[in-house]
Amino acid sequence: MQSSNRSASGQSPDRTIELKTSREIDILRAAGRLAASVLNKVLGEIHPGVSTMRLDMIAEKEIRSLGAAPAFLGYHGFPATLCVSINNELVHGVPRPDRIIREGDIVTVDLGVIHKGFYGDTAATVGAGNISAEAQRLLRVTKDSLDKAIASIAPGSRLGDLGWAVQKTAEAAGFSVVRDYVGHGIGRKLHEDPAVPNFGRPSTGVRLVPGMVIAIEPMINAGSFKVKTLSDGWTVVTEDGKLCAHFEHMVAVTETGCEVLTVI
Repeated sequence: MQSSNRSASGQSPDRTIELKTSREIDILRAAGRLAASVLNKVLGEIHPGVSTMRLDMIAEKEIRSLGAAPAFLGYHGFPATLCVSINNELVHGVPRPDRIIREGDIVTVDLGVIHKGFYGDTAATVGAGNISAEAQRLLRVTKDSLDKAIASIAPGSRLGDLGWAVQKTAEAAGFSVVRDYVGHGIGRKLHEDPAVPNFGRPSTGVRLVPGMVIAIEPMINAGSFKVKTLSDGWTVVTEDGKLCAHFEHMVAVTETGCEVLTVI
């Protein structure tokens, strides 16, 4: 789950960033693996005819069976375990029994877990049945932008390098990067410093140092970068009604680069 953009530059004061010990990273790794495992299970259940509430029920049951707790349920009053967002819904879609996935939809699932007091957070967008060529391209570019952001992390790199990797990839494909929602630090809290924008300038922003754990989550729109929140107070959609996609990994910064924590 992303945070709202508190700083366009992402330049949070270094003193607010909590570096994790090796033991804490071990727990975060376990939390990340749990989140990845549940996400994979939920993504496998996405097909035309299934309700978003059904996906939510599957996720909550699986999280609790693994000895963890849903991170989003009750977070700032959010009423569900999953955020399930469809087509032009960017983030924070609320699962409902009457929200039925249709052939050709693209579906974003964002989920979090709490494991031994630490958070795991991950997201992905997939197609239901046969999706359009443009939707396929949007998913491919968004995932590629995440991979390139992760690859940009090296000793001495800064958040601006990471944001530029996402922005450059998206804009080269003719897409736009959402400004209003960004990635974040993660640990004992779901949203910690620093803010991790998906846009920026190389060699600017907070320097990445070993012990930092961040959630990188490109949110890419097929049209304008502008978004708005629906009357339910949660669901964020593209202003122009065009498709959008969202992928997320948790990453621990190391002495030589980084380790992706949300993998099985």
